[in-house]
Amino acid sequence: MKRKRVGLVFGGRTVEHDVSLISARAVAAHLDHDKYEVVPIGITREGFWLTAGDAQSLLGADLGHARATRAVLTGDPSVGGLVPIEKAGARVGIDVIFPLVHGQGGEDGTLQGLLELAGLPYVGSGVLGSSLGMDKVAMKTMFRSAGLPQAEYFAVSRGRIQRDLPGIQREVAELLGYPCFTKPSNGGSSVGVSKVKSPEGLRAALEEASTYDRRVVIEEAVAAQEVECAVLGNEEPEASVAGEIVPCREFYDYTAKYLEEGSELIIPARITQAQAEKVRAMSITAFKVLDCAGMARVDFFVRRSDGAVLINEINTIPGFTPISMYPRLWEASGVAFAPLVDRLIALAIERHEQNRSLKREFAPGQKAPGVR
Repeated sequence: MKRKRVGLVFGGRTVEHDVSLISARAVAAHLDHDKYEVVPIGITREGFWLTAGDAQSLLGADLGHARATRAVLTGDPSVGGLVPIEKAGARVGIDVIFPLVHGQGGEDGTLQGLLELAGLPYVGSGVLGSSLGMDKVAMKTMFRSAGLPQAEYFAVSRGRIQRDLPGIQREVAELLGYPCFTKPSNGGSSVGVSKVKSPEGLRAALEEASTYDRRVVIEEAVAAQEVECAVLGNEEPEASVAGEIVPCREFYDYTAKYLEEGSELIIPARITQAQAEKVRAMSITAFKVLDCAGMARVDFFVRRSDGAVLINEINTIPGFTPISMYPRLWEASGVAFAPLVDRLIALAIERHEQNRSLKREFAPGQKAPGVR
């Protein structure tokens, strides 16, 4: 059987660059090399695309100093892969792309749009699901339209932060109270997120968040358990068991996730059966309402005061590091890492074939067979 060439795309011009490399190494290590050939595609912090004949040489290096070939992924669907741009070389054909660029430029629909133009199957959500899942304001608007309960929040622009801080402070006091959280609308791994305990700290927190995006979400702080659920599938997605995060710091920020030891990942989550079923059902609803595909991790708060389940956000390219919840939740649900990667690749090809069957041309008066 001919091996499928899997293009692992990692790195990127994003604050989550280093996390992306760790995810890519883990996925590469769990790909069945009797079935797949890994084509490493590293994107440097400057945005250069690199590839190498030896996957490990690129995955194991600082991309800025790796011995690799500059290449480009063209939007021409007849190419079907990478084109070297530094020196004469053969086209590098690819059967399916596994994007592992977390955050902006990889998880927000931009990379997915390029892959659509290139006519390549790829793991995960399409342009719409990716962009909705990345932008917290758009995501929360869609959740609200689906009737999914959330913490109270409102959004402000960078311009309003600069010209109307007193008005924002009044709105926070009236709608949310303190403490509250400030978050860039587009971002991941809790980068730029602050817990604000008083009006005096609001300005600095808003300015910090607005350095990462032009819109900022201000959200009430909920005394709650942090619960996560993994989703797998296309039109008929499945939800994993629920897991619980107990951060080693005041909240689950970047340091607690990746730099300090002590955060606990508890599977299954210490919640009631009814709450767990609600988490799983809401995860699938969120996945569908955002038109996601392939994979996602959905994060929740289970409020301590009344046990209410509140949806927080969805991640369409969840981490695949050794400590990441997405693969661990599926392992606890009976799907080990290697079979999970297999299923994700199969789902990518399935979705691509469905999209290829759609008509791309139209002649006036022409209708599908059997349509009057």
